[in-house]
Amino acid sequence: MPGKKPRKKGRRAAVLVLALLLLGGIAAGGVYTFFTWFTVPDFEGSGSGDLVIEVEDGDSTRQIGTVLAQNGVVAAPESFTRAAQEEDRIRSVQPGFYQMRRQMSGAAAVAMLLDPASRVGELDIRGGVQLDDTRAPDGTVAPGVLSLIANATCARLDGQEQCVSVDELRSAMTDTDPAALGVPEWALEGVSAAEPRRRLEGLLVPGRYDVPPGTSAVEVLRGLLATSGERLAASGLVAGAQSIGTDPYQVLTIASLVEKEAINPDMPKVARVIYNRLGAGRRLELDSMVNYPLDLQALRTTAEDRARPGPYNSYAVAGLPPTPIAAPGREAIAAALEPEPGPWLYFVRCQTDGTSCFAETLDQHGANVRAARQNGAF
Repeated sequence: MPGKKPRKKGRRAAVLVLALLLLGGIAAGGVYTFFTWFTVPDFEGSGSGDLVIEVEDGDSTRQIGTVLAQNGVVAAPESFTRAAQEEDRIRSVQPGFYQMRRQMSGAAAVAMLLDPASRVGELDIRGGVQLDDTRAPDGTVAPGVLSLIANATCARLDGQEQCVSVDELRSAMTDTDPAALGVPEWALEGVSAAEPRRRLEGLLVPGRYDVPPGTSAVEVLRGLLATSGERLAASGLVAGAQSIGTDPYQVLTIASLVEKEAINPDMPKVARVIYNRLGAGRRLELDSMVNYPLDLQALRTTAEDRARPGPYNSYAVAGLPPTPIAAPGREAIAAALEPEPGPWLYFVRCQTDGTSCFAETLDQHGANVRAARQNGAF
């Protein structure tokens, strides 16, 4: 039929033109890639000097490269991203602070960022840790929250190791208005009434924190309290306390006692014992309370220590201590908000794994104590 052949030629011509355009584009792209690869500025060597950079949550490799370039660590973002293409571990870089140097090659910057020793500002608070260092009966010392914070602030800046000291942190805690430090509003009354050196006890909950090196003690505490306050709110502490008609600071204090006295499975029962004894107007008789102002980590107490006067002596005074006695975790807070129903008034750690035995009467408790001794629990 007339007219078909010209259309066929037109179709072939169109395909040919399209192919040429595609090839031209690929060629142009290849030239661009080739040109970029060999013209990206890059420093040589491992760099010099000291500085700290921050990787934020969700940062891509390109964004990390941009931060490095803005701080003079690498010559351009591309010098870092190009080197990072050869290293799969770059995807494992976590948010936080990293010790770096100025004028590093892209490859050197990648290697240093991936070196675990470069991570600074890491703070890990575990459940049951108190503000001050504590000693065990054998004399070993465990760092408290203030010591852990001080260690986390250390980094090399401008050629010098810089840290915020424990004394600086303690002064910031005692001399700064609690509201200015960022103490949550629901805790201000209890914190303001507390002995200044204990006023932040329990408010820095367990978990991992990032501490920016090179900042003041007040700024460090303010940042940590802001993060911890968010975690306490997420734990349901404030809403839960309001729902049961209790003050959140009181719940936090009870949770700290639970944290010190029980393993996780027993926490709801131990919380119930505390509520039952408070409701009956009885002394709590918790060894952890007696040992707290002594900075002592021990399962038991001595007769001499139980005879010491003071608001934390649970064998001499009734009611809760004036502050929490340690950092309570989520499980302890949950137990303080929802204790297990039961009539128990006593408990004792009766198994070597920390499991407790519970009793309603003193005679039952005496039998549990004898069994605990036989089991070697204490």
